[in-house]
Amino acid sequence: MNKTTSSKPSVRNLTQGNIFRQLTTLALPLMAISFIQMAYNLVDILWIGRLGSKSVAAVGSVGMLMWMMNSVALISKVGAEISIGQSIGAQKPALASIYASHTTTLAWVLGLAFGIFFFFFPHPYVSFYNLESSISLEAAGYLKVIATGIPVMFLILNFSGIYIGSGRSDIPFYFNATGLLINIVFDPLLIFGIGPFPAMGVKGAALATVLSQGVILLLFVFHLKRRNGLLGHFRFLIRPHRKYTVNILKLGLPVAAMNVYFAFINMNLARTASVYGGHLGITSQSIGGQVEGITWNTSNGFSTALGSFVAQNYAANKMQRANRAFRYTLMMMGTLGVVVTVSFVLFGKEIFSLFVQEREAYVAGGAYLMILGFSQLFMMLEITTQGMFNGLGKTTPPAIISMVFNTLRIPLALFLGARIGVTGVWWAISITSFFKGIILFTWYRILQKRF
Repeated sequence: MNKTTSSKPSVRNLTQGNIFRQLTTLALPLMAISFIQMAYNLVDILWIGRLGSKSVAAVGSVGMLMWMMNSVALISKVGAEISIGQSIGAQKPALASIYASHTTTLAWVLGLAFGIFFFFFPHPYVSFYNLESSISLEAAGYLKVIATGIPVMFLILNFSGIYIGSGRSDIPFYFNATGLLINIVFDPLLIFGIGPFPAMGVKGAALATVLSQGVILLLFVFHLKRRNGLLGHFRFLIRPHRKYTVNILKLGLPVAAMNVYFAFINMNLARTASVYGGHLGITSQSIGGQVEGITWNTSNGFSTALGSFVAQNYAANKMQRANRAFRYTLMMMGTLGVVVTVSFVLFGKEIFSLFVQEREAYVAGGAYLMILGFSQLFMMLEITTQGMFNGLGKTTPPAIISMVFNTLRIPLALFLGARIGVTGVWWAISITSFFKGIILFTWYRILQKRF
């Protein structure tokens, strides 16, 4: 159960060997996966931007919902990462297989329920933003197509969590990269129509995403069902056992609740931005949020790797090794945070102009990136520390800090927005990010004294 061989996709033992090499080996594919997910959205925006800022606003409003759906899917994904990682660290492979079956069943049930709901009822969600009727209609059409892929998205995230918990982050990377290539090919074909493909506008972008994710899911299924499949050909659908289901929920629910609430807060911030900045407010937040994914996704990649690494070492009673990995991760993320801060503050407008050609739009977006640039280092500190908490199975403290300060964003945004306009909304995000990073890191330092 040590290193992977060419004939068997075995789990990877993270409790032995060079810490920095193992951490980066696990984290780099996860970073790449995060950037692939960001690339999905950026590719869509690059093409949809040619349709105009109103179409970008329509897709951006649905993007907030998909962020929320991804957050709900973290129940099974994080549950798989931690439970499987700790089972492997404790030398209990049979238990890891049991948890894999339970998280897969949970992902399927949740994904199907949400997919059906938003396919048949897209308009109540879209109306939340009070957009122009033409934009709302375009957003509803986009959402109906995307909804058909929600169950697939839940299963992809779950299978990724299973591989990550097993120390095999390379497999999800290969599959997601394949999906991105398919999305890149089909986006312009389905959005604008070429040859036999009719022009579908934003619906074409949604269909390209659903098709590419379908391919990713098939790759996961085929790989898991091969003769030497991971964790001994565990069953995908079972009758859940209360003991294992409760443990998965204890691990995954705080993280999912934190992220769902975060998405909900951002939906409300987007609505506030539309009040003070019109459709350009939503455009700035949707595109700016994707660009900000440079730090967000990099941090999440390393945070997830750190969580898996810590889960195995914590179960193996090697906390000194886990803390050294935390220090390495903080140094790497701190360096990147400084670089991104300088780029956003000095070149925000130029970066934004790569995605929309309308001067009014990229000037507004440049202000967003400049203001958010000041908080990038602290956002990375929060996300990295969250990975440490997750690996220990203590997912509640990050959820508390996140939910408290994200809640404060709403009144702060309303207060500042009424005085300085839409930039007040961006300052509310940046200020609260500073406090989240500092306080969560301090909380861990206090907790660390117990180990």
